Amino acid sequence: MKAAILKTLGTPLAIEHIPDPPIGTGEVIVDVVAAPVLSYADEVFSGARRYPIDLPMVPGCGAIGRVREIGPDATHLQPGDWVFCDPTVRSRDDALMPDITLQGWSARGDGGKRLHQYFHDGPFAERIRVPTENAIRIGDIEPRDAARWCALNVMLVPYGGLLAAGFQAGETLLVSGATGNFGSACVAVALAMGARCVVAPGRNERALADLERRFGERVRAVKLSGNEDDDRERMRNAAPAPIDCVIDLLPPSVSTKTVRAAAMVVRPYGRIVLMGGVGMLGGDDLALPYPWIMRNDITVRGKWMYPPAAVTRMTGLIRGGLLDPGHFEIATFALDDANEAVAHAAANGGPFRMTVILP
Repeated sequence: MKAAILKTLGTPLAIEHIPDPPIGTGEVIVDVVAAPVLSYADEVFSGARRYPIDLPMVPGCGAIGRVREIGPDATHLQPGDWVFCDPTVRSRDDALMPDITLQGWSARGDGGKRLHQYFHDGPFAERIRVPTENAIRIGDIEPRDAARWCALNVMLVPYGGLLAAGFQAGETLLVSGATGNFGSACVAVALAMGARCVVAPGRNERALADLERRFGERVRAVKLSGNEDDDRERMRNAAPAPIDCVIDLLPPSVSTKTVRAAAMVVRPYGRIVLMGGVGMLGGDDLALPYPWIMRNDITVRGKWMYPPAAVTRMTGLIRGGLLDPGHFEIATFALDDANEAVAHAAANGGPFRMTVILP
């Protein structure tokens, strides 16, 4: 099969033919139809993000495809089924504390590295081998719509945070990082889940105006000034009701002061979910005040990715007309042009923009 291979950090992907992945028990082979290219892929491939990966590797993170071959443990999947290839691979030998790797992308801890050594290659290829539970049916789609369904890959991340927070219809949410790729997707997902209002702070006035244009009065944009106290007051005043939940999706380059300014607008007994990359490249600690957390009964939790059932639930939101992947502007590239796709994704990131490789 043809694949794009990352052989060394800082070098272009090599387009080569490699052996098809063999199938084993507990595994599925999927023909990749569309694979999204994350906007920061160039930072991963250059080594700037310092992700722990073993090279050479076929990279990529998530895909839409059709089942080619199933193992003996599959009881529902059939060859030809359209599936989302969930990159979040969990170990199966500790239900309480499973290790996690993102197939074709990154690993976490020693156990995650061991998973990464086996479920190693991602979807920048004609075929991919995934654990049976990671080939999740999405129902019949037209092949031409496969690229648009790659929006699942972006929207599922904030959806995981909202589920972790127990976010409910009628609540008010603040999305810290609302003008970014994952943050803008979070706005769309929260509204689909029945949010009364989403407060969207940011510095990009054009992106803020676009959110208000797309979603109307249920989105309240706030232009940040950089002054922590002033910004906190502006965010609080923008909401029509006390803010029930704050979710942070800011990238590694952002100061912890920006995170703290947003987090501390949450109401007493509210929830904060941290899902971004702030601090991954060093810098100050978040330093939320202990007395404020304790006396206001604030719940603070981290969340990485999303639970397996989230894919099926989000597919239901899309099928039910509540969540529209059509918000995304999509640029497609052939597998032979994978390096051009990575460059395009880096130059064209931001709200509701997506680059997709069509193997």
